[in-house]
Amino acid sequence: MKGLNTLAGCCLLTLFSSSLLAADDASCQKVRLGAVGWTDVVATTAVATELLNGLGYETTQTQASQQIIFAGIQKGQVDAFLGYWKPIMDDNIQPFLASGSVKVAPAPSLDDAIAVLAVPTYTAEAGLKTFADIAKFKDQLDGKIYGIESGSGANTAIQKMIDSNQFGLGGFKLIESSEAAMLTAVSRAVKNEKPVVFFGWKPHPMNIQMPITYLSGSEDVFGPNDGAATVSTVTAPDFATRCPNADRLLTGLRFTSAQEAELMAPIMDRQAPATVARDWLKANPEVVKGWLDGVTSFDGKNGADAVIASLQ
Repeated sequence: MKGLNTLAGCCLLTLFSSSLLAADDASCQKVRLGAVGWTDVVATTAVATELLNGLGYETTQTQASQQIIFAGIQKGQVDAFLGYWKPIMDDNIQPFLASGSVKVAPAPSLDDAIAVLAVPTYTAEAGLKTFADIAKFKDQLDGKIYGIESGSGANTAIQKMIDSNQFGLGGFKLIESSEAAMLTAVSRAVKNEKPVVFFGWKPHPMNIQMPITYLSGSEDVFGPNDGAATVSTVTAPDFATRCPNADRLLTGLRFTSAQEAELMAPIMDRQAPATVARDWLKANPEVVKGWLDGVTSFDGKNGADAVIASLQ
């Protein structure tokens, strides 16, 4: 009888433990992700999507500007965003943080990023090494500074410098465009060894494909330490309470710049982000296991086993 009681107790404990690890509420099965058109965010969002799908969730993506995504989280239309670049997006996210409409994960998903104005290395060697040097090269630069999409934090920072004549940039023009269009313009300048100033960042294949030098002396325009940045996940403020398992995955993802560069390069070569993410996850099972420690599938089973099986 004692043995039977012990066995029954073990079974109950197992069942109880399983219930503790049970998947999120049925309302959490559909996870809505926001994404901006930056290749690094496209890559990490694709990875998160493949992981969630492998766990039995259903994901949708909304591609929009930063402000629209933050507003979407505020309105309950988006659950999470994996692309909050700090400090370059601080001005855009601040109103939502102040109103308690969004929540930033406690730890960044990437902690060695950089986002600041850059030049081809040959331009730096010619003397354009700091923000204060830009105005000296105005004629050679055609009075242009290349930014990214309209409404981005980077463009806002650049335009503020121009409007206030900071660093003598009052006569310059900000060229707004997509990431791809900006890089095309920069590549054309590099091919002709022409001076060009543009918004650059790491991680990104541009750091490998072109000889880049990041400018110093920014006077904190792009944050302290001349553009040193982190990237974090942002969720709805109640997401962790409503969907603790999905939240544990999304806020627990940790990338290195090298990993993101591996993911971004084939995407920039026009490979489908979903295919790139699946291939990378399949080739890195130990990373997958680390990310899914303590995460279950939607139906409460071992998360890592479920994802790895889904990748076969």
